[in-house]
Amino acid sequence: GKSFYMKNALVCFMIMLIGFGCKNNKTTRNDLPSCIKKDMEAIDSKKMNNPPVAIDEYQYNGKRVFLYTADCCDQFNVVYDENCNSICSPSGGIEGGGDHKCEDFSTTAKHIKAIWKKEDK
Repeated sequence: GKSFYMKNALVCFMIMLIGFGCKNNKTTRNDLPSCIKKDMEAIDSKKMNNPPVAIDEYQYNGKRVFLYTADCCDQFNVVYDENCNSICSPSGGIEGGGDHKCEDFSTTAKHIKAIWKKEDK
């Protein structure tokens, strides 16, 4: 009777806490450039064609940059600056080596933090 109801209520409450905790845990979006935030909103609302599976922040050539990792196949993994200008693609594409404009990215870029990652459903 009553203990069954209490257990169910507690389980639901814990799931809600975990759900909200995961949302807030991604990153504080406030410190991100507005164009990156717009991309994340487009991904979350499924309004982006070919959404990335991850967005990571890096320090590269003294600048704050964001690597968008493609979800599959022959797509480039693109590095954007804080104004969402495409800088280069260090990897991906048909041969996997990117566009060869930033061949030193994998060795010189410093990973700062994961900004967004696709959740496995």
